Amino acid sequence: MTTFMLAMVLLLSAAMIVTAVMAIHPARSLPIAMLAAGAVSLFASVLFLVLAAPDVAMTEAAIGSGLTTFLFFFVLRRVGRGGHG
Repeated sequence: MTTFMLAMVLLLSAAMIVTAVMAIHPARSLPIAMLAAGAVSLFASVLFLVLAAPDVAMTEAAIGSGLTTFLFFFVLRRVGRGGHG
């Protein structure tokens, strides 16, 4: 592994840890926590790309970051207005 790749892996790992702490911090609002969880998934997909796994990176970006974050906000909106209707 080259020095540049090692630096990228360490930087992305640190960004994932910081964002994950933001997601679980109790003082944050729920939408910010959901966006932080999506950002962790996005950082993971970039990390997979750096580690030469483009198929896993694309899947993580599409499902983990995109669809799951959308689903969280959709459910939050439905629950916020009563869940029926």
